[in-house]
Amino acid sequence: MDEQITIDKVLNNNVVIAKHPSYQEVVLIGKGIGFNKKRGDSISFNKADKTFLLKNENEKQQYVNLIPHIEEGFIDFMNDLLYHIENRMGQELNEHIHVALTDHLAFALKRTQKNMQFTNPFLPEIESLYPKEYQIALEVVTMVYDQLGVQFPEGEIGFIALHIHSAVTDKTLREINRHNQLITNLVELVEETMHVTIDKHSVDYHRLVQHLHRAIDRVYQDESIGDEIRLANMLKNEYPMCYNLAWKLIKVMQKQLNKPVDESEAIYLTIHLQRLTKKS
Repeated sequence: MDEQITIDKVLNNNVVIAKHPSYQEVVLIGKGIGFNKKRGDSISFNKADKTFLLKNENEKQQYVNLIPHIEEGFIDFMNDLLYHIENRMGQELNEHIHVALTDHLAFALKRTQKNMQFTNPFLPEIESLYPKEYQIALEVVTMVYDQLGVQFPEGEIGFIALHIHSAVTDKTLREINRHNQLITNLVELVEETMHVTIDKHSVDYHRLVQHLHRAIDRVYQDESIGDEIRLANMLKNEYPMCYNLAWKLIKVMQKQLNKPVDESEAIYLTIHLQRLTKKS
């Protein structure tokens, strides 16, 4: 069925905002979809290559303000990138990625072209925590180079991975960054207390970061991993340094998250920390 809808705003030749009878405002993206069009004109809903809703008024306004400053060819390319990400993740993305990632990549291109150097302090944690998103972000960076001839620095992979993770979990970048900052602080506390430098590419590092990540998620979800008093007492006697450090980490987590952490987390943290002592 060729459904006709009414254009509300033409952002450029390839992007329009239209009034839809069921979805209210909808963004339509397609080659030449806005060419010679104006507000009030009818347009075929099926003509769009991509449609999405922007229910958040702030995001909609941000998108409206952003598009006029971006080359039309880049919008087409973003459509290809988002299709690739959605296809590789195997699930629909939260619509806010259309605004957030478009804005981020447009600015990243300008930074890179001006040779503005920057680093991503959470890169090892991001690669460990979100391996699938990281791999897809690497593919996006490759697509940018192949299509636009711009080679993003390594740190950009991490930022793109965070945008992808945000779009599949509906968590804000602010929440995710707070989470990653806490994990970074906890790992630094481990290194400082144990007088070790943990290889960020090692299996032990990966296991520790994954456990901290799951522990923080359990705190948010008020989950317990069980009460193992006998095992806790054994670990406390066998590995007092690691057991005490585990409780230091728990206290930091409790302070940062402003929520109680289940005492049984100390058991599993002690086991992870003991593995690290064997490597030092």
